[in-house]
Amino acid sequence: MDERDKIIKAGCELFAKYGFKKTTMDDIAKSSRKAKSTLYYYFKSKEEVLESVVQIEAEELKSKLEEALKVKESPQSKLNSYIITRMKAMRNLSNLYMAFKDEYFEMYDFINRIRKNYDDYEFHVFKNILTDGVRSGTFEIEDVDLTSYVMMMATKGIEYSFATEDNWQIEKNVNTLVNILFRGILKR
Repeated sequence: MDERDKIIKAGCELFAKYGFKKTTMDDIAKSSRKAKSTLYYYFKSKEEVLESVVQIEAEELKSKLEEALKVKESPQSKLNSYIITRMKAMRNLSNLYMAFKDEYFEMYDFINRIRKNYDDYEFHVFKNILTDGVRSGTFEIEDVDLTSYVMMMATKGIEYSFATEDNWQIEKNVNTLVNILFRGILKR
């Protein structure tokens, strides 16, 4: 692991433990066992350390999600797998979750760029799954784009509960969400 990676790792751990606001460059220097001048050689500010941490976590999340999508099953199973993997990964990637949810970070262009890139990625994942389902005759959807957007927003809506409640049953709740989205709430 090179010097830069050690600094990023220390920043990742400290931001997750104490939060961005409470973590200082001094803290990162101590934790990484580097001189403060070494930190400033690689990063101009604490914000740049956070940017690297969040980018790494965003790539890690996408990698986990791509693995979940490789499942060669029905579109509904892919959707379940994707959402469950997403929820579990977001809980473990606390810096990414913090950056996505905390309004404090809206002033940082890099956070907004990462959020936008992730939203675009997620929209296309939902759209691809739904389009495959329509093509295979599994789904009957009038507006795939709108349905993709609704599913993306519903997933974001349950994310907070999952991230903050210890006894939240992800599989059960995701299955319920997916069933509501697919079958609706009308009695048949």
